[in-house]
Amino acid sequence: MPSTKPLTTIEPTASWRDAGLRYYSYNHFLRQRFGCRVQKVSLDAGFTCPNVDGTVAKGGCTFCDNRSFSPSRRLPRAGILGQIDQSIRRMQVRYQNCSHFLAYFQPATNTYAPVERLRPLYEEALSHPQVVGLAIGTRSDCVPEETLGLLQELASRSYLSVEYGMQTMHDRSLVWMNRGHDYASFVDAVQRSRGRGFEICAHIMLGLPGESHDDMLATAREVARLNLDAVKIHNLYCVKNTRLADQVAAGEVELMGRDEYVRTVVDFIELLPPTMVIERISGDAPPDYFIGPNWCLDKPAVKLAIEAEFARRGSYQGVRGQESGV
Repeated sequence: MPSTKPLTTIEPTASWRDAGLRYYSYNHFLRQRFGCRVQKVSLDAGFTCPNVDGTVAKGGCTFCDNRSFSPSRRLPRAGILGQIDQSIRRMQVRYQNCSHFLAYFQPATNTYAPVERLRPLYEEALSHPQVVGLAIGTRSDCVPEETLGLLQELASRSYLSVEYGMQTMHDRSLVWMNRGHDYASFVDAVQRSRGRGFEICAHIMLGLPGESHDDMLATAREVARLNLDAVKIHNLYCVKNTRLADQVAAGEVELMGRDEYVRTVVDFIELLPPTMVIERISGDAPPDYFIGPNWCLDKPAVKLAIEAEFARRGSYQGVRGQESGV
């Protein structure tokens, strides 16, 4: 069985550099944490979002079709254990030696329900013999105190990552994307989540319309200031049947080019503390849903380009940390 040592016992700063890495990658973190390869399996618990159902807005985020980024929402929905088994079978085609998994409650807002509904879903996932922890994707406006109490309880006996959709620190961009909450909501959720034993991860989106390079690096400095446990970074990409698709078709939004993205993401990571796990450095979508930009469909090539830019600079995560006050 993998290690169940607490997250706080890890000493990451030197180890990823000693491994020849330019940033603290998620794969490296998981191998440290569990002593073996661990992969995420996506679960669809049937949730919606408060900016979809009219609670704070309607229509959802401008860029979002959950089916485009969540494999579990593109399949007939079985029960939680059934979904885990289905996902493990798919994963083991690619990762034949992987036998330990994180149950990832991915599409929509996965704390958007009373704890009476949430608890049995999370407990069922943890009951699977090959599941060693949970990852829960949610929004900052959907973690009332009773929900945070449940998450704290789960974290006391299992690895737990709570992923908040920050996207950006700039409220004008959150308004553009129809997010339905402001940046202060994210800061409040982070502050109320601290000290509860679970990892706090932020989703960040680069290339939002109207954001300059300096705006994006301001978000990096804010992520660093907050000293989060982990971050997921990806470019704004466009999928079908979204408001963004209409804006791209009308020429109202121009999507970021690969060279600019590579430079920006390296600039971004240089500002982050070396103890912050980089869970993702780019994003894509299935071709059936995808509109553009085409370069992000080749994720291995994007990863190589980012690593090459770090090498060209002789740079690494945290090298510009003093600019962030970290």
